[in-house]
Amino acid sequence: MTTDVKQTGEAEKQQESNLPTHIAKVRHGQGKQATYERIGAAWVNEKGGIYVKLHGTQIVSEFSLFEVS
Repeated sequence: MTTDVKQTGEAEKQQESNLPTHIAKVRHGQGKQATYERIGAAWVNEKGGIYVKLHGTQIVSEFSLFEVS
């Protein structure tokens, strides 16, 4: 007996390409002088959750996810 799980839309496309759906960045500074450092990538999984893969351990308190366009 086999079970086939059908995926539709974005989840299927992302799984086929395995490219991240989001980029993880940390902000340095404030306002217009702020800069963003890329610290990892993230993928939306089939259940709607987000798996985040960070590079290193440079996170002190928070980071932001930016959708890949």
